[in-house]
Amino acid sequence: MFPGKQITPMIFSTPQVGYNFKEANTYVSNSARKYNLPPLMLATPRWTAAELEDKISAGEFLGVKVYLSYADQNIGVSEITIFDFLPPHQLEVLNKHGWIVMMHIPRDLRLKDPVNLAQMLEIERNYPKVKLIIAHVGRAYCPEDVGNAFEVLAETQNMRFDFSANANAWVFEQLINAVGPKRIMFGSDMPITQMRMKRICENGTYINLVPQGLYGDVTGDKNMREVPPEQAERLTFFIYEQIEAFRQAAEATGLIDGDIEDIFCQNAYRIIYDED
Repeated sequence: MFPGKQITPMIFSTPQVGYNFKEANTYVSNSARKYNLPPLMLATPRWTAAELEDKISAGEFLGVKVYLSYADQNIGVSEITIFDFLPPHQLEVLNKHGWIVMMHIPRDLRLKDPVNLAQMLEIERNYPKVKLIIAHVGRAYCPEDVGNAFEVLAETQNMRFDFSANANAWVFEQLINAVGPKRIMFGSDMPITQMRMKRICENGTYINLVPQGLYGDVTGDKNMREVPPEQAERLTFFIYEQIEAFRQAAEATGLIDGDIEDIFCQNAYRIIYDED
């Protein structure tokens, strides 16, 4: 998909409920060793601090991928907080080692949710050595997902943002203006971004325009809409749409070649190889 480019993927398991964590993480760890790739460990909040530390060290992981689905199942999806799946006792360990945390934020309001913002700032303040990556620009896929988030987050110094599986140029502009090019990273979110699609926003809801029948029955899915063949023929890969949206934002905010190199390579390289 990127002819003439050298790609080094960071790998980790897809977060699914019901996974056998040991098998999933062992597979990733073994693959990382075999192909010399940087890995993250899929983590559950049920582990003690000692268990988390031992598992990361034994698998030679660079940190963890955490996910809201692993919070207590008695908590309603719209009520889950960051600390329900990334508890403080684990943050203490991650902070001690300066390990990476790849986080998909919870809650219906996404990036603009005040609880999310407060806890993101708390992690920034109390665990400054954690290399926190907010995936998908905090799931801000439409302008309505932003609120005053970037005004709040402009005060941060440590947390990073990847723009994987996000294709909103306006959101990218706000991110660049808020945190600058040193804390933004390209991410692919493969294999999701192999989709043939174009993303639009309608009334604050993102909609993926896709070819008829290509992704099964999408009836009732508010985030999917089929388009007729003549329109489908013009659809390209999601990941190309993502990069094009960022190109527009980079141009609008006056980024230079060195900034683009940082965002698409050097920023990730520095945290993976501990060269901050």
